[in-house]
Amino acid sequence: MRIRPLLATAVAALTALGLAVVPAGTAHAQEKRLKSWGNNRSGQLGDGTWADFRPAATTVLGLTSAEVVKIAAGGSSPTNGHGLALLTDRTVQSWGANTNGQLGDGSVFGHNAPGQVVNLSNATDIAGGGAHSLALLADQTVVAWGKNNYGQLGNGTNMDSSVPVRVEGLNKVIAIAGGLNHSIALREDGTVWAWGYNINGQLGDGTSASRNVPSPVANLSGVTRIAAGCNHNLALIGPPSGPSKPTSGNSVKAWGYNATGQLGDNSTINRYTPVDIQGIWLGGVSQLAAGCNHSLAVTDSDNKLKAWGQNTSGQIGDGTTDYRITPVPVPGVTGVQLVTGGREHTVALLGNNTVQSWGANGSGQLANGTTTDSPTPVTSLTALTGVDKLAAPVAGDFTLAN
Repeated sequence: MRIRPLLATAVAALTALGLAVVPAGTAHAQEKRLKSWGNNRSGQLGDGTWADFRPAATTVLGLTSAEVVKIAAGGSSPTNGHGLALLTDRTVQSWGANTNGQLGDGSVFGHNAPGQVVNLSNATDIAGGGAHSLALLADQTVVAWGKNNYGQLGNGTNMDSSVPVRVEGLNKVIAIAGGLNHSIALREDGTVWAWGYNINGQLGDGTSASRNVPSPVANLSGVTRIAAGCNHNLALIGPPSGPSKPTSGNSVKAWGYNATGQLGDNSTINRYTPVDIQGIWLGGVSQLAAGCNHSLAVTDSDNKLKAWGQNTSGQIGDGTTDYRITPVPVPGVTGVQLVTGGREHTVALLGNNTVQSWGANGSGQLANGTTTDSPTPVTSLTALTGVDKLAAPVAGDFTLAN
Protein backbone atom coordinates (compact mmCIF):
# COMPACT_ATOMS: atom_id res chain seq x y z
CA MET A 1 0.00 0.00 0.00
CA ARG A 2 1.36 3.44 -0.94
CA ILE A 3 1.26 6.29 1.55
CA ARG A 4 3.50 8.64 -0.40
CA PRO A 5 1.02 11.52 -0.78
CA LEU A 6 1.07 11.81 3.01
CA LEU A 7 4.83 11.47 3.35
CA ALA A 8 5.74 15.12 2.92
CA THR A 9 3.18 16.28 5.50
CA ALA A 10 4.32 13.72 8.04
CA VAL A 11 7.98 14.52 7.52
CA ALA A 12 7.40 18.27 7.86
CA ALA A 13 5.49 17.80 11.11
CA LEU A 14 8.07 15.52 12.66
CA THR A 15 10.95 17.65 11.48
CA ALA A 16 9.38 20.70 13.09
CA LEU A 17 9.37 18.79 16.38
CA GLY A 18 13.03 17.91 15.96
CA LEU A 19 12.30 14.20 15.65
CA ALA A 20 14.12 11.76 13.44
CA VAL A 21 12.01 10.56 10.53
CA VAL A 22 11.89 7.00 9.22
CA PRO A 23 9.09 6.87 6.63
CA ALA A 24 6.60 4.14 7.33
CA GLY A 25 5.99 1.56 4.66
CA THR A 26 9.31 2.18 2.92
CA ALA A 27 12.01 -0.36 2.22
CA HIS A 28 14.75 -1.32 4.63
CA ALA A 29 17.63 1.10 5.17
CA GLN A 30 20.19 -1.15 3.50
CA GLU A 31 18.44 -0.89 0.16
CA LYS A 32 19.95 1.44 -2.41
CA ARG A 33 18.41 4.91 -2.31
CA LEU A 34 18.06 7.97 -4.49
CA LYS A 35 20.73 10.51 -3.48
CA SER A 36 21.02 14.29 -3.61
CA TRP A 37 23.50 17.03 -2.70
CA GLY A 38 24.05 20.78 -2.93
CA ASN A 39 21.69 23.63 -2.04
CA ASN A 40 18.65 22.72 0.05
CA ARG A 41 17.04 26.01 1.09
CA SER A 42 13.77 25.09 -0.60
CA GLY A 43 13.88 21.41 0.39
CA GLN A 44 15.05 20.40 -3.09
CA LEU A 45 17.26 17.59 -1.74
CA GLY A 46 14.19 15.78 -0.44
CA ASP A 47 15.89 14.53 2.72
CA GLY A 48 13.29 15.86 5.15
CA THR A 49 15.35 18.90 6.20
CA TRP A 50 15.78 22.53 5.23
CA ALA A 51 19.57 22.44 5.73
CA ASP A 52 21.25 25.21 3.73
CA PHE A 53 23.44 22.85 1.74
CA ARG A 54 24.97 19.39 1.63
CA PRO A 55 28.60 19.07 0.38
CA ALA A 56 28.25 15.26 0.26
CA ALA A 57 25.36 13.05 -0.76
CA THR A 58 22.26 12.74 1.40
CA THR A 59 19.30 10.39 0.92
CA VAL A 60 15.98 11.37 -0.64
CA LEU A 61 13.38 10.06 1.76
CA GLY A 62 11.16 7.12 0.92
CA LEU A 63 12.37 6.26 -2.57
CA THR A 64 14.42 3.14 -3.29
CA SER A 65 16.58 3.08 -6.39
CA ALA A 66 14.76 0.01 -7.66
CA GLU A 67 11.43 1.82 -7.96
CA VAL A 68 12.85 4.97 -9.58
CA VAL A 69 12.82 4.77 -13.37
CA LYS A 70 13.88 8.34 -14.20
CA ILE A 71 14.83 11.50 -12.32
CA ALA A 72 14.68 15.19 -13.22
CA ALA A 73 15.48 18.48 -11.53
CA GLY A 74 14.15 22.00 -11.87
CA GLY A 75 15.31 25.31 -10.43
CA SER A 76 15.19 29.01 -11.18
CA SER A 77 17.90 30.38 -8.86
CA PRO A 78 20.84 29.17 -6.72
CA THR A 79 18.58 28.61 -3.69
CA ASN A 80 15.43 27.51 -5.48
CA GLY A 81 14.71 24.10 -6.93
CA HIS A 82 12.57 20.99 -7.08
CA GLY A 83 13.12 17.32 -7.77
CA LEU A 84 11.07 14.79 -9.74
CA ALA A 85 11.12 11.00 -9.80
CA LEU A 86 9.23 8.75 -12.21
CA LEU A 87 8.40 5.43 -10.53
CA THR A 88 7.88 1.95 -11.94
CA ASP A 89 4.11 2.32 -11.57
CA ARG A 90 4.27 5.38 -13.90
CA THR A 91 3.37 7.85 -11.15
CA VAL A 92 5.59 10.83 -10.38
CA GLN A 93 6.91 12.05 -7.03
CA SER A 94 8.04 15.64 -6.45
CA TRP A 95 9.63 17.74 -3.70
CA GLY A 96 11.17 21.17 -3.06
CA ALA A 97 9.99 24.65 -4.02
CA ASN A 98 6.34 25.01 -5.02
CA THR A 99 5.54 28.72 -5.19
CA ASN A 100 4.16 28.34 -8.72
CA GLY A 101 2.72 24.85 -8.34
CA GLN A 102 5.73 23.13 -9.90
CA LEU A 103 5.29 20.10 -7.60
CA GLY A 104 1.92 19.35 -9.17
CA ASP A 105 0.21 18.39 -5.92
CA GLY A 106 -2.64 20.87 -6.17
CA SER A 107 -1.03 23.36 -3.78
CA VAL A 108 1.61 26.10 -3.73
CA PHE A 109 3.27 24.89 -0.54
CA GLY A 110 6.77 23.43 -0.78
CA HIS A 111 7.81 20.24 0.97
CA ASN A 112 11.18 18.71 1.78
CA ALA A 113 10.25 15.07 1.09
CA PRO A 114 8.57 13.38 -1.89
CA GLY A 115 4.83 13.62 -2.45
CA GLN A 116 2.76 12.46 -5.40
CA VAL A 117 1.91 14.55 -8.45
CA VAL A 118 -1.87 14.40 -8.72
CA ASN A 119 -3.90 13.16 -11.69
CA LEU A 120 -0.85 11.53 -13.25
CA SER A 121 -0.62 7.76 -13.55
CA ASN A 122 0.72 6.93 -17.00
CA ALA A 123 3.96 8.91 -17.33
CA THR A 124 6.91 7.56 -19.31
CA ASP A 125 9.35 10.49 -18.99
CA ILE A 126 9.78 13.67 -16.95
CA ALA A 127 11.60 16.99 -17.22
CA GLY A 128 12.12 20.03 -15.00
CA GLY A 129 12.32 23.65 -16.06
CA GLY A 130 12.91 26.74 -13.94
CA ALA A 131 9.69 26.66 -11.94
CA HIS A 132 7.67 24.31 -14.13
CA SER A 133 7.62 20.58 -14.79
CA LEU A 134 6.76 18.31 -17.72
CA ALA A 135 5.72 14.70 -18.19
CA LEU A 136 5.52 12.60 -21.34
CA LEU A 137 2.59 10.20 -21.22
CA ALA A 138 2.20 6.68 -22.57
CA ASP A 139 -0.03 7.98 -25.39
CA GLN A 140 2.85 10.23 -26.52
CA THR A 141 1.17 13.45 -25.44
CA VAL A 142 2.63 15.88 -22.89
CA VAL A 143 1.33 17.47 -19.70
CA ALA A 144 2.91 20.32 -17.73
CA TRP A 145 2.41 22.16 -14.45
CA GLY A 146 3.85 25.08 -12.50
CA LYS A 147 4.82 28.56 -13.62
CA ASN A 148 3.20 29.75 -16.84
CA ASN A 149 3.81 33.50 -17.14
CA TYR A 150 5.34 33.06 -20.60
CA GLY A 151 3.18 30.14 -21.71
CA GLN A 152 5.74 27.48 -20.78
CA LEU A 153 2.94 25.03 -19.93
CA GLY A 154 1.75 25.15 -23.54
CA ASN A 155 -1.96 24.99 -22.72
CA GLY A 156 -3.00 28.21 -24.46
CA THR A 157 -3.02 30.33 -21.29
CA ASN A 158 -0.54 32.27 -19.18
CA MET A 159 -1.95 31.15 -15.84
CA ASP A 160 0.08 29.00 -13.43
CA SER A 161 -1.27 25.53 -12.69
CA SER A 162 -0.62 23.44 -9.58
CA VAL A 163 -1.92 20.31 -11.33
CA PRO A 164 -0.91 18.80 -14.68
CA VAL A 165 -2.53 20.35 -17.77
CA ARG A 166 -2.41 19.11 -21.33
CA VAL A 167 0.04 20.72 -23.76
CA GLU A 168 -2.13 21.66 -26.72
CA GLY A 169 -1.82 20.24 -30.22
CA LEU A 170 1.14 17.98 -29.55
CA ASN A 171 1.25 14.23 -30.19
CA LYS A 172 3.65 11.45 -31.14
CA VAL A 173 6.26 12.90 -28.76
CA ILE A 174 9.32 10.82 -27.84
CA ALA A 175 11.38 13.25 -25.71
CA ILE A 176 10.88 16.43 -23.65
CA ALA A 177 13.11 19.07 -22.06
CA GLY A 178 12.56 22.15 -19.94
CA GLY A 179 14.39 25.47 -20.05
CA LEU A 180 14.18 28.28 -17.53
CA ASN A 181 10.91 29.63 -18.93
CA HIS A 182 10.36 27.55 -22.06
CA SER A 183 9.81 23.93 -23.05
CA ILE A 184 10.70 21.76 -26.04
CA ALA A 185 9.56 18.39 -27.35
CA LEU A 186 10.90 15.96 -29.95
CA ARG A 187 8.32 14.17 -32.09
CA GLU A 188 8.84 10.77 -33.63
CA ASP A 189 9.05 12.36 -37.10
CA GLY A 190 12.31 14.08 -36.05
CA THR A 191 10.84 17.57 -35.69
CA VAL A 192 11.19 19.72 -32.57
CA TRP A 193 8.41 21.87 -31.11
CA ALA A 194 8.84 24.67 -28.59
CA TRP A 195 6.73 27.00 -26.46
CA GLY A 196 7.12 29.62 -23.73
CA TYR A 197 9.60 32.50 -23.42
CA ASN A 198 11.23 33.59 -26.66
CA ILE A 199 12.92 36.96 -26.26
CA ASN A 200 16.30 35.43 -27.20
CA GLY A 201 15.02 33.14 -29.94
CA GLN A 202 14.84 30.04 -27.77
CA LEU A 203 11.72 28.82 -29.59
CA GLY A 204 13.68 28.73 -32.84
CA ASP A 205 10.83 29.99 -35.02
CA GLY A 206 12.63 33.04 -36.35
CA THR A 207 10.86 35.49 -34.03
CA SER A 208 11.18 36.83 -30.49
CA ALA A 209 7.48 36.40 -29.70
CA SER A 210 6.66 34.16 -26.75
CA ARG A 211 4.03 31.47 -27.37
CA ASN A 212 1.64 29.62 -25.08
CA VAL A 213 1.11 26.73 -27.48
CA PRO A 214 3.78 24.67 -29.28
CA SER A 215 5.21 25.78 -32.60
CA PRO A 216 7.75 23.97 -34.79
CA VAL A 217 11.41 24.93 -34.68
CA ALA A 218 12.31 26.19 -38.14
CA ASN A 219 14.50 24.30 -40.60
CA LEU A 220 15.05 21.35 -38.27
CA SER A 221 14.47 17.69 -39.14
CA GLY A 222 16.05 14.32 -38.48
CA VAL A 223 16.53 15.12 -34.78
CA THR A 224 17.21 12.22 -32.40
CA ARG A 225 18.24 13.98 -29.16
CA ILE A 226 17.36 17.31 -27.53
CA ALA A 227 18.58 19.34 -24.55
CA ALA A 228 17.51 22.66 -23.06
CA GLY A 229 19.54 25.23 -21.15
CA CYS A 230 18.20 28.34 -19.45
CA ASN A 231 17.53 30.15 -22.72
CA HIS A 232 19.12 28.00 -25.41
CA ASN A 233 18.60 24.55 -26.91
CA LEU A 234 20.61 21.78 -28.55
CA ALA A 235 19.56 19.14 -31.08
CA LEU A 236 21.41 16.10 -32.41
CA ILE A 237 20.79 15.49 -36.09
CA GLY A 238 21.16 11.88 -37.15
CA PRO A 239 21.55 8.65 -35.16
CA PRO A 240 23.52 8.81 -31.89
CA SER A 241 26.99 7.30 -31.94
CA GLY A 242 28.63 5.09 -29.34
CA PRO A 243 31.28 2.40 -28.85
CA SER A 244 29.02 -0.23 -30.39
CA LYS A 245 27.74 2.02 -33.18
CA PRO A 246 30.31 4.66 -34.11
CA THR A 247 29.19 7.13 -36.74
CA SER A 248 30.45 10.38 -38.17
CA GLY A 249 27.12 11.06 -39.85
CA ASN A 250 25.55 13.18 -37.15
CA SER A 251 25.82 16.84 -36.24
CA VAL A 252 24.65 19.23 -33.53
CA LYS A 253 22.59 22.39 -33.96
CA ALA A 254 21.72 25.09 -31.44
CA TRP A 255 19.55 28.17 -31.11
CA GLY A 256 18.56 30.87 -28.64
CA TYR A 257 20.62 32.96 -26.22
CA ASN A 258 24.33 33.08 -27.02
CA ALA A 259 25.94 35.91 -25.01
CA THR A 260 28.50 33.50 -23.50
CA GLY A 261 29.02 31.30 -26.55
CA GLN A 262 26.69 28.49 -25.48
CA LEU A 263 25.59 27.89 -29.07
CA GLY A 264 29.15 26.97 -30.06
CA ASP A 265 29.00 28.70 -33.44
CA ASN A 266 32.11 30.85 -32.86
CA SER A 267 30.02 33.91 -32.02
CA THR A 268 28.12 35.53 -29.16
CA ILE A 269 25.14 36.47 -31.32
CA ASN A 270 21.67 35.23 -30.35
CA ARG A 271 20.20 32.90 -32.98
CA TYR A 272 16.49 32.81 -33.71
CA THR A 273 16.72 29.69 -35.85
CA PRO A 274 19.10 26.70 -35.49
CA VAL A 275 22.77 27.05 -36.46
CA ASP A 276 25.55 24.50 -36.73
CA ILE A 277 27.84 24.07 -33.75
CA GLN A 278 31.40 24.29 -35.00
CA GLY A 279 34.04 21.64 -34.50
CA ILE A 280 34.90 18.20 -35.78
CA TRP A 281 32.81 15.56 -34.03
CA LEU A 282 35.19 12.63 -34.40
CA GLY A 283 33.24 9.40 -34.19
CA GLY A 284 29.99 11.32 -33.84
CA VAL A 285 27.96 12.39 -30.82
CA SER A 286 26.09 10.09 -28.46
CA GLN A 287 24.66 12.46 -25.83
CA LEU A 288 23.81 16.13 -25.34
CA ALA A 289 23.26 18.14 -22.16
CA ALA A 290 22.97 21.78 -21.22
CA GLY A 291 23.50 23.82 -18.10
CA CYS A 292 22.13 27.32 -17.74
CA ASN A 293 24.58 28.97 -20.15
CA HIS A 294 26.94 26.13 -21.08
CA SER A 295 26.59 23.10 -23.31
CA LEU A 296 27.96 19.55 -23.33
CA ALA A 297 28.36 16.72 -25.82
CA VAL A 298 29.67 13.18 -25.36
CA THR A 299 31.79 12.39 -28.40
CA ASP A 300 34.07 9.77 -29.96
CA SER A 301 33.94 6.02 -29.69
CA ASP A 302 35.50 6.10 -26.20
CA ASN A 303 32.93 8.56 -24.81
CA LYS A 304 34.98 11.70 -24.33
CA LEU A 305 33.39 15.02 -23.42
CA LYS A 306 33.35 18.45 -25.05
CA ALA A 307 31.99 21.63 -23.50
CA TRP A 308 31.42 25.25 -24.48
CA GLY A 309 29.80 28.47 -23.30
CA GLN A 310 29.92 30.28 -19.97
CA ASN A 311 32.81 29.30 -17.70
CA THR A 312 32.58 31.79 -14.83
CA SER A 313 32.99 29.08 -12.20
CA GLY A 314 34.95 26.55 -14.24
CA GLN A 315 31.88 24.62 -15.42
CA ILE A 316 33.57 23.88 -18.76
CA GLY A 317 36.17 21.82 -16.87
CA ASP A 318 39.23 22.78 -18.91
CA GLY A 319 41.13 24.27 -15.97
CA THR A 320 40.28 27.87 -16.85
CA THR A 321 37.45 30.33 -16.34
CA ASP A 322 37.60 31.49 -19.96
CA TYR A 323 34.34 31.43 -21.93
CA ARG A 324 34.45 29.08 -24.94
CA ILE A 325 32.52 29.99 -28.07
CA THR A 326 33.36 26.69 -29.77
CA PRO A 327 33.58 23.22 -28.19
CA VAL A 328 36.73 22.29 -26.27
CA PRO A 329 37.69 18.91 -24.75
CA VAL A 330 37.34 18.38 -21.01
CA PRO A 331 40.83 17.04 -20.21
CA GLY A 332 41.15 13.69 -18.46
CA VAL A 333 37.46 12.79 -18.73
CA THR A 334 36.87 9.61 -20.74
CA GLY A 335 34.41 6.79 -20.64
CA VAL A 336 31.52 9.20 -20.00
CA GLN A 337 28.27 7.31 -19.50
CA LEU A 338 26.06 10.21 -18.44
CA VAL A 339 26.41 13.98 -18.16
CA THR A 340 24.21 16.77 -16.81
CA GLY A 341 24.59 20.50 -16.29
CA GLY A 342 23.32 22.84 -13.57
CA ARG A 343 23.42 26.61 -13.22
CA GLU A 344 27.22 26.76 -13.16
CA HIS A 345 28.30 23.18 -12.48
CA THR A 346 28.63 19.96 -14.46
CA VAL A 347 28.31 16.34 -13.33
CA ALA A 348 29.42 13.23 -15.24
CA LEU A 349 29.25 9.51 -14.60
CA LEU A 350 32.37 7.72 -15.83
CA GLY A 351 32.81 4.13 -16.92
CA ASN A 352 34.66 3.25 -13.71
CA ASN A 353 31.43 4.02 -11.79
CA THR A 354 32.76 7.25 -10.29
CA VAL A 355 30.84 10.51 -10.42
CA GLN A 356 32.99 13.50 -11.37
CA SER A 357 31.88 17.13 -10.96
CA TRP A 358 33.32 20.56 -11.67
CA GLY A 359 32.43 24.25 -11.62
CA ALA A 360 30.58 26.23 -8.95
CA ASN A 361 30.51 24.65 -5.50
CA GLY A 362 29.32 27.32 -3.06
CA SER A 363 26.45 25.07 -1.98
CA GLY A 364 28.39 21.81 -2.12
CA GLN A 365 26.93 20.88 -5.50
CA LEU A 366 30.16 19.09 -6.48
CA ALA A 367 29.71 16.73 -3.49
CA ASN A 368 33.43 16.55 -2.71
CA GLY A 369 33.05 17.62 0.92
CA THR A 370 34.00 21.26 0.29
CA THR A 371 32.38 24.46 -0.93
CA THR A 372 35.32 25.48 -3.12
CA ASP A 373 34.79 25.90 -6.88
CA SER A 374 36.83 23.64 -9.14
CA PRO A 375 37.66 24.31 -12.82
CA THR A 376 38.73 20.67 -13.22
CA PRO A 377 36.86 17.46 -12.36
CA VAL A 378 36.77 16.25 -8.74
CA THR A 379 35.34 13.01 -7.40
CA SER A 380 31.88 13.32 -5.85
CA LEU A 381 31.25 11.61 -2.52
CA THR A 382 28.02 9.88 -3.47
CA ALA A 383 28.18 6.65 -1.42
CA LEU A 384 26.53 5.07 -4.45
CA THR A 385 27.40 2.11 -6.61
CA GLY A 386 25.78 1.28 -9.90
CA VAL A 387 24.73 4.85 -10.69
CA ASP A 388 22.75 5.04 -13.91
CA LYS A 389 20.82 8.31 -13.56
CA LEU A 390 21.92 11.93 -13.01
CA ALA A 391 19.97 15.18 -12.96
CA ALA A 392 20.73 18.84 -12.26
CA PRO A 393 18.51 21.93 -12.68
CA VAL A 394 19.16 24.45 -15.45
CA ALA A 395 19.38 27.37 -13.01
CA GLY A 396 19.86 25.67 -9.64
CA ASP A 397 22.73 24.48 -7.49
CA PHE A 398 21.99 20.86 -6.60
CA THR A 399 22.29 17.37 -8.07
CA LEU A 400 20.31 14.12 -8.00
CA ALA A 401 21.77 10.65 -8.62
CA ASN A 402 20.35 7.16 -8.62
